[in-house]
Amino acid sequence: MTLDRRNFIKLLGGASSLALAGCASQGGPAVSAGSANEIMAKTGRRVVVIGGGYGGTIAAKYIRMMDKSIEVVLIERNDHFVSCPFSNLYLGGILKDLSPLTIKYDKLAANHGIKVLQAEVTAIDAAAHTVVTSKGTLKYDRLVVSPGVDFRREEVKGYDKAAEEIMPHAWKAGPQTVLLRKQLEAMKDGGTVVMSAPLAPFRCPPGPYERASMIAYYLKQHKPKSKLILLDANPSIVSKGPLFTKGWKKHYDGMIEYRGAKKVTEVDVKNKTVIIEGIEDVKGDVVNLIPPQRAGDIAVAAGLVGDDKRWCPVNADTFESTKHKDIHVIGDASIAGAMPKSGYSANSEAKVCATNIVNALNGKEIVGLSGINTCYSYITDKEAISVAAVYAVKDGKIIAVPNSGGVSPDLNEAEAIYAKSWLNNILTEMSS
Repeated sequence: MTLDRRNFIKLLGGASSLALAGCASQGGPAVSAGSANEIMAKTGRRVVVIGGGYGGTIAAKYIRMMDKSIEVVLIERNDHFVSCPFSNLYLGGILKDLSPLTIKYDKLAANHGIKVLQAEVTAIDAAAHTVVTSKGTLKYDRLVVSPGVDFRREEVKGYDKAAEEIMPHAWKAGPQTVLLRKQLEAMKDGGTVVMSAPLAPFRCPPGPYERASMIAYYLKQHKPKSKLILLDANPSIVSKGPLFTKGWKKHYDGMIEYRGAKKVTEVDVKNKTVIIEGIEDVKGDVVNLIPPQRAGDIAVAAGLVGDDKRWCPVNADTFESTKHKDIHVIGDASIAGAMPKSGYSANSEAKVCATNIVNALNGKEIVGLSGINTCYSYITDKEAISVAAVYAVKDGKIIAVPNSGGVSPDLNEAEAIYAKSWLNNILTEMSS
């Protein structure tokens, strides 16, 4: 596919306003190899994968690619997936809808013999090696859990699921993203957008700062008298700080007001006001509150999280849970040392995890982790920045290999082109 704007917008077209839970939307029946009852019946060695996003699709695909004798069942509650990476471009008005970010599972099932089950996972019994779903119970030999993130709403007083409809987080791509964009479109010129970013770690370290850029881009084009206030619970920009600061100065001087070390602990939904540690109120015409995060609900319910009930400790080479044998946790939910919670990290972790699951089921030695990550962030429609690194295991922990990567030297139009190519390649790999 070419990288011209028209084809980019058309990529995987057909889905627009999406009703999602997580980063995948609710819809009709997913493609499956046989009926639900046929999928439940275990006939040989089986790996069950929970979650059809950046990590789960790749783990399922690569296990089947490496050993066709292993049955793989991919369980996903929705019939398609929408990428969180690049969803900020929709908020900026650069993407007309979410269709370029949307994939289905039919080719993944047909090309690799993966059994795709659209169902809700309600429980994991680690002792019995079973997964309980809304359509029945499955036995497994190995289980891969790639549930993404959920929110620690209890840490922001007044911010519940109802409040999300007034102060959307849009941190799971889909209806929340559409809602936030509609709010931006409805806001008067001269209005104020308030964003709140949580303490790290959270999904996509540069994500809030790219979002600030994209919202400012939209305001500059359509509501130039408006401004954005970014309240960051962290003392400074978490990722690519100097380049974001430079980009804001160059393109949005006076439009973005960045305030570090401003942790939002309460909201007044009725008055569209956020409260910083009980001492400072900030009111907006549009409020985008990104809550503090943790591993997805099923990981918490299954006892895969650590003592703080937030993230899942894993073996650094295999991503096998340190809490439950034969269960592997990949992607945003895992504690992966220096690897960030990003789509590319999940893709990389999935491949290493898949390799070692196949090796374990065939009595072979595990291989050491060799991971990679690249994150692109847009400043305008044409300029982007990136950060990249290679990862390895040292003394049982995942570290960034010294001098293996770094941050792009400057704002760059080429980076924006590379970013589009990255999206095309990784979504194609996930869906075919």
